[in-house]
Amino acid sequence: MTSTLFQDFNERAKEVSKYFYFLKNLEQGSIKLNMGNANNPTTKLIDDDLEKTLKATGYLLLYNLVEATMRNAIEKIFDELKTRRVSFDDVREEIRRMIINHIRYKDIQSEDALLLGLRNISVDIISVTFDALVKKENKKRLFSGNVDALEIKNTAKIYGFSSQTNKRKTRDGTDLLTIKTNRNDLAHGFKSFEEVGRNATADELLKIQKRVISYLREILENVEKYISNQEYLQSNVQNSENI
Repeated sequence: MTSTLFQDFNERAKEVSKYFYFLKNLEQGSIKLNMGNANNPTTKLIDDDLEKTLKATGYLLLYNLVEATMRNAIEKIFDELKTRRVSFDDVREEIRRMIINHIRYKDIQSEDALLLGLRNISVDIISVTFDALVKKENKKRLFSGNVDALEIKNTAKIYGFSSQTNKRKTRDGTDLLTIKTNRNDLAHGFKSFEEVGRNATADELLKIQKRVISYLREILENVEKYISNQEYLQSNVQNSENI
Protein backbone atom coordinates (compact mmCIF):
# COMPACT_ATOMS: atom_id res chain seq x y z
CA MET A 1 0.00 0.00 0.00
CA THR A 2 1.41 3.36 -1.02
CA SER A 3 1.87 5.77 1.87
CA THR A 4 0.19 9.17 1.84
CA LEU A 5 3.65 10.72 1.53
CA PHE A 6 4.33 8.88 -1.70
CA GLN A 7 0.78 9.34 -2.99
CA ASP A 8 1.19 13.11 -2.90
CA PHE A 9 4.69 12.93 -4.38
CA ASN A 10 3.66 10.60 -7.20
CA GLU A 11 0.75 12.85 -8.17
CA ARG A 12 2.95 15.96 -8.21
CA ALA A 13 5.76 14.18 -10.07
CA LYS A 14 3.29 12.94 -12.69
CA GLU A 15 2.07 16.50 -13.29
CA VAL A 16 5.64 17.73 -13.71
CA SER A 17 6.57 14.88 -16.05
CA LYS A 18 3.58 15.61 -18.29
CA TYR A 19 4.68 19.22 -18.59
CA PHE A 20 8.23 18.33 -19.62
CA TYR A 21 7.02 15.86 -22.24
CA PHE A 22 4.80 18.68 -23.50
CA LEU A 23 7.96 20.82 -23.84
CA LYS A 24 9.62 18.01 -25.79
CA ASN A 25 6.71 17.81 -28.24
CA LEU A 26 6.64 21.59 -28.45
CA GLU A 27 10.30 21.81 -29.39
CA GLN A 28 9.80 19.13 -32.05
CA GLY A 29 7.04 21.21 -33.63
CA SER A 30 4.27 18.68 -33.02
CA ILE A 31 2.28 21.13 -30.90
CA LYS A 32 0.72 24.14 -32.58
CA LEU A 33 -1.61 26.97 -31.65
CA ASN A 34 -5.16 26.65 -32.90
CA MET A 35 -6.44 30.14 -33.62
CA GLY A 36 -9.47 31.76 -35.22
CA ASN A 37 -12.92 30.20 -34.85
CA ALA A 38 -14.75 27.02 -35.79
CA ASN A 39 -15.66 28.40 -39.21
CA ASN A 40 -12.21 29.75 -39.99
CA PRO A 41 -9.59 27.85 -37.97
CA THR A 42 -5.91 28.52 -38.44
CA THR A 43 -2.90 26.87 -36.88
CA LYS A 44 0.57 28.24 -36.30
CA LEU A 45 3.74 27.17 -34.58
CA ILE A 46 4.40 28.60 -31.14
CA ASP A 47 7.01 31.34 -31.52
CA ASP A 48 10.49 31.06 -30.05
CA ASP A 49 9.98 33.67 -27.31
CA LEU A 50 6.91 31.89 -25.94
CA GLU A 51 8.76 28.57 -26.11
CA LYS A 52 11.58 30.04 -23.99
CA THR A 53 9.04 31.30 -21.47
CA LEU A 54 7.41 27.87 -21.24
CA LYS A 55 10.81 26.22 -20.72
CA ALA A 56 11.68 28.66 -17.94
CA THR A 57 8.34 27.87 -16.29
CA GLY A 58 9.56 24.29 -16.03
CA TYR A 59 12.07 25.40 -13.40
CA LEU A 60 9.23 26.83 -11.30
CA LEU A 61 7.34 23.54 -11.50
CA LEU A 62 10.43 21.58 -10.50
CA TYR A 63 11.21 23.86 -7.58
CA ASN A 64 7.60 23.63 -6.40
CA LEU A 65 7.94 19.84 -6.45
CA VAL A 66 11.21 19.96 -4.49
CA GLU A 67 9.97 22.29 -1.75
CA ALA A 68 6.57 20.62 -1.40
CA THR A 69 8.20 17.19 -1.16
CA MET A 70 10.59 18.23 1.59
CA ARG A 71 7.94 20.14 3.53
CA ASN A 72 5.63 17.12 3.42
CA ALA A 73 8.47 14.85 4.56
CA ILE A 74 9.19 16.99 7.64
CA GLU A 75 5.49 17.27 8.43
CA LYS A 76 5.26 13.48 8.20
CA ILE A 77 8.06 13.11 10.75
CA PHE A 78 6.41 15.52 13.17
CA ASP A 79 3.03 13.91 12.63
CA GLU A 80 4.56 10.55 13.58
CA LEU A 81 6.04 12.01 16.76
CA LYS A 82 2.77 13.70 17.61
CA THR A 83 0.58 10.66 16.90
CA ARG A 84 2.80 8.37 18.95
CA ARG A 85 3.11 11.03 21.67
CA VAL A 86 6.86 10.61 21.72
CA SER A 87 8.52 12.31 24.68
CA PHE A 88 10.97 15.16 24.18
CA ASP A 89 13.32 13.23 26.45
CA ASP A 90 13.27 10.23 24.11
CA VAL A 91 13.99 11.85 20.76
CA ARG A 92 17.50 12.14 19.40
CA GLU A 93 19.56 15.14 20.42
CA GLU A 94 19.37 16.79 17.00
CA ILE A 95 15.57 17.00 17.20
CA ARG A 96 15.66 18.33 20.75
CA ARG A 97 17.98 21.11 19.62
CA MET A 98 15.71 21.94 16.68
CA ILE A 99 12.62 22.17 18.90
CA ILE A 100 14.39 24.44 21.37
CA ASN A 101 15.57 26.69 18.53
CA HIS A 102 12.03 27.06 17.16
CA ILE A 103 10.73 28.05 20.57
CA ARG A 104 13.62 30.48 21.01
CA TYR A 105 12.83 32.21 17.72
CA LYS A 106 9.17 32.57 18.67
CA ASP A 107 7.65 30.22 16.10
CA ILE A 108 5.30 29.64 18.99
CA GLN A 109 3.92 33.14 19.08
CA SER A 110 3.32 33.73 22.77
CA GLU A 111 4.07 32.30 26.17
CA ASP A 112 0.32 31.94 26.76
CA ALA A 113 -0.06 29.77 23.66
CA LEU A 114 2.85 27.64 24.80
CA LEU A 115 1.48 27.22 28.33
CA LEU A 116 -2.04 26.44 27.14
CA GLY A 117 -0.73 23.74 24.83
CA LEU A 118 1.33 21.98 27.44
CA ARG A 119 -0.08 19.46 29.87
CA ASN A 120 2.66 16.87 29.93
CA ILE A 121 5.56 19.10 28.91
CA SER A 122 7.90 16.32 27.80
CA VAL A 123 5.30 15.07 25.30
CA ASP A 124 3.27 18.13 24.40
CA ILE A 125 6.22 20.37 23.59
CA ILE A 126 6.68 18.35 20.38
CA SER A 127 3.00 18.69 19.44
CA VAL A 128 2.94 22.42 20.16
CA THR A 129 6.06 22.99 18.07
CA PHE A 130 4.59 20.92 15.23
CA ASP A 131 1.30 22.83 15.29
CA ALA A 132 3.17 26.13 15.15
CA LEU A 133 5.38 25.06 12.27
CA VAL A 134 2.60 23.80 10.02
CA LYS A 135 0.31 26.79 10.38
CA LYS A 136 -0.14 28.32 6.95
CA GLU A 137 1.59 31.56 7.92
CA ASN A 138 4.56 29.70 9.40
CA LYS A 139 5.18 27.05 6.73
CA LYS A 140 7.74 29.30 5.10
CA ARG A 141 9.85 28.76 8.24
CA LEU A 142 10.45 25.18 7.09
CA PHE A 143 11.66 26.11 3.61
CA SER A 144 11.33 29.35 1.71
CA GLY A 145 12.97 29.47 -1.69
CA ASN A 146 16.16 27.94 -0.32
CA VAL A 147 15.89 24.21 -1.01
CA ASP A 148 18.81 22.61 -2.80
CA ALA A 149 20.81 19.44 -2.13
CA LEU A 150 22.87 21.15 0.58
CA GLU A 151 19.73 22.28 2.40
CA ILE A 152 18.30 18.77 2.18
CA LYS A 153 21.53 17.30 3.56
CA ASN A 154 21.49 19.81 6.43
CA THR A 155 17.85 18.95 7.14
CA ALA A 156 18.70 15.25 7.11
CA LYS A 157 21.38 15.89 9.73
CA ILE A 158 18.94 17.81 11.93
CA TYR A 159 16.38 15.01 11.96
CA GLY A 160 18.76 12.10 11.58
CA PHE A 161 17.62 10.48 8.33
CA SER A 162 19.97 9.52 5.51
CA SER A 163 20.57 11.82 2.55
CA GLN A 164 22.42 9.14 0.56
CA THR A 165 21.14 8.41 -2.94
CA ASN A 166 22.28 6.52 -6.02
CA LYS A 167 24.60 9.14 -7.52
CA ARG A 168 24.53 7.48 -10.93
CA LYS A 169 20.80 8.14 -11.16
CA THR A 170 20.55 11.35 -9.14
CA ARG A 171 23.92 13.11 -9.40
CA ASP A 172 23.48 13.53 -5.66
CA GLY A 173 20.91 16.27 -6.24
CA THR A 174 23.32 18.74 -7.88
CA ASP A 175 20.56 19.80 -10.31
CA LEU A 176 18.64 21.31 -7.41
CA LEU A 177 21.03 24.25 -7.17
CA THR A 178 20.36 25.22 -10.79
CA ILE A 179 16.64 24.85 -10.22
CA LYS A 180 16.71 26.94 -7.04
CA THR A 181 18.83 29.66 -8.66
CA ASN A 182 16.58 29.94 -11.72
CA ARG A 183 13.47 29.88 -9.58
CA ASN A 184 14.74 32.71 -7.38
CA ASP A 185 15.92 34.75 -10.38
CA LEU A 186 12.42 34.49 -11.84
CA ALA A 187 10.57 35.01 -8.55
CA HIS A 188 12.55 38.15 -7.68
CA GLY A 189 12.67 39.54 -11.20
CA PHE A 190 16.43 39.30 -11.58
CA LYS A 191 16.00 37.57 -14.94
CA SER A 192 13.19 37.38 -17.45
CA PHE A 193 11.54 34.10 -18.40
CA GLU A 194 13.05 34.47 -21.87
CA GLU A 195 16.55 34.81 -20.40
CA VAL A 196 16.22 31.74 -18.20
CA GLY A 197 14.69 29.60 -20.97
CA ARG A 198 17.01 30.81 -23.72
CA ASN A 199 19.69 28.12 -23.49
CA ALA A 200 17.54 25.25 -22.23
CA THR A 201 16.72 22.38 -24.56
CA ALA A 202 13.80 20.05 -23.97
CA ASP A 203 16.13 17.04 -23.84
CA GLU A 204 18.28 18.67 -21.15
CA LEU A 205 15.21 19.66 -19.14
CA LEU A 206 13.80 16.14 -19.39
CA LYS A 207 17.06 14.67 -18.09
CA ILE A 208 17.11 17.15 -15.19
CA GLN A 209 13.49 16.37 -14.37
CA LYS A 210 14.14 12.61 -14.30
CA ARG A 211 17.21 12.98 -12.09
CA VAL A 212 15.38 15.28 -9.67
CA ILE A 213 12.39 12.97 -9.38
CA SER A 214 14.74 10.02 -8.76
CA TYR A 215 16.61 12.03 -6.12
CA LEU A 216 13.47 13.10 -4.28
CA ARG A 217 12.02 9.59 -4.42
CA GLU A 218 15.15 8.16 -2.79
CA ILE A 219 15.11 10.86 -0.11
CA LEU A 220 11.50 9.98 0.66
CA GLU A 221 12.43 6.32 0.86
CA ASN A 222 15.08 7.29 3.41
CA VAL A 223 12.49 9.24 5.41
CA GLU A 224 10.03 6.34 5.33
CA LYS A 225 12.74 3.96 6.57
CA TYR A 226 13.66 6.47 9.29
CA ILE A 227 10.03 6.60 10.47
CA SER A 228 9.45 2.86 10.15
CA ASN A 229 12.57 2.04 12.18
CA GLN A 230 11.85 4.84 14.67
CA GLU A 231 15.29 6.30 14.08
CA TYR A 232 14.04 9.54 15.64
CA LEU A 233 14.46 7.89 19.05
CA GLN A 234 17.68 8.42 20.97
CA SER A 235 17.67 4.78 22.07
CA ASN A 236 17.79 3.61 18.46
CA VAL A 237 20.70 5.94 17.75
CA GLN A 238 22.58 4.49 20.70
CA ASN A 239 21.73 0.93 19.67
CA SER A 240 23.02 1.47 16.13
CA GLU A 241 26.24 2.95 17.52
CA ASN A 242 26.75 -0.10 19.73
CA ILE A 243 26.35 -2.61 16.89
